[in-house]
Amino acid sequence: MINQPHDVLAIGRCGVDVYPLQIGVGLEEVESFGKFLGGSAANVAVAAARLGNRSALISGVGDDPFGRYVRAELARLDVDNRYVATHGEFPTPVTFCEIFPPDDFPLYFYRKPSAPDLQIRADEIDTEAVRSARLYWSTVTGLSEEPSRSAHFAAWEARGARAATGDDPARRPLTVLDLDYRPMFWATPGAATEQVQKALAHVTVAVGNREECQIAVGESNPHRAADALLDLGVELAIVKQGPRGVLGKTRHSSVTVPPNDVDVINGLGAGDAFGGSLCHGLLNGWSLEKTLRYANAAGAIVAGRLECSTAMPTAAEVAELAEQTAVEAVNV
Repeated sequence: MINQPHDVLAIGRCGVDVYPLQIGVGLEEVESFGKFLGGSAANVAVAAARLGNRSALISGVGDDPFGRYVRAELARLDVDNRYVATHGEFPTPVTFCEIFPPDDFPLYFYRKPSAPDLQIRADEIDTEAVRSARLYWSTVTGLSEEPSRSAHFAAWEARGARAATGDDPARRPLTVLDLDYRPMFWATPGAATEQVQKALAHVTVAVGNREECQIAVGESNPHRAADALLDLGVELAIVKQGPRGVLGKTRHSSVTVPPNDVDVINGLGAGDAFGGSLCHGLLNGWSLEKTLRYANAAGAIVAGRLECSTAMPTAAEVAELAEQTAVEAVNV
């Protein structure tokens, strides 16, 4: 049971990021590291909480010190951790990276043979929390293995029931799929494509970069990719284009927002900061242009910092940068 619906309920990866404190050298030369809360879904939940939203995470950790750290750090960063289960079979994942600014940040995932966040079962999903959340966030990684895959689809089925029984049956709830494709989690790209296309029928918003769109719908051209996502049933398609900015497209409008200039330190958390701010804009009913402009600004701020979760910006920081951004918006 929940006392008050969450603004943002995310499901997916959590773990520990062990990031080098030396920049521009390989791991074999690094002398010291920092330990941070990590995992894409966890980072998005933190980012949304930092902006003032009631956030929660559905995930799993191991029965180990890192698992206890993850649960405690989520709580410290104002993310409800009640749905983070402890699974004893697999350890809490650890992720290392190398930092070669401005655009080379190799990641090394220690998640084999599996990870607790992929052991979430359908019968562990609090369907009331899923139905009640104002925005529900998932990532493609959660579809890569069972039982997590079935749990994701069970949650979407519960979420879809709200559209039929809610106060406004014509308005589908905000249900976001992050196209976050990590090839090391999949047997083949085709296996990912099959699951993503099934998932798109259950969500209202899809967000990913051009490479992730290629996996999802076979298109890397931003406009064609967005159109393909819309054809599969989403109401809003967002395609991140790196130095060319970000495209947001509905059936009635198209908005392109240019990137922010930033001295990049570590680009790994930028997408999750973008996601948290995207949630914030959608929940507040902002225009598509403002939503994307603020999300871009949030991503740029985190790209200029070392860590991910604890680097997430405040609303004031995002607004200051976002309001400096010139915008090109085209309605079609």
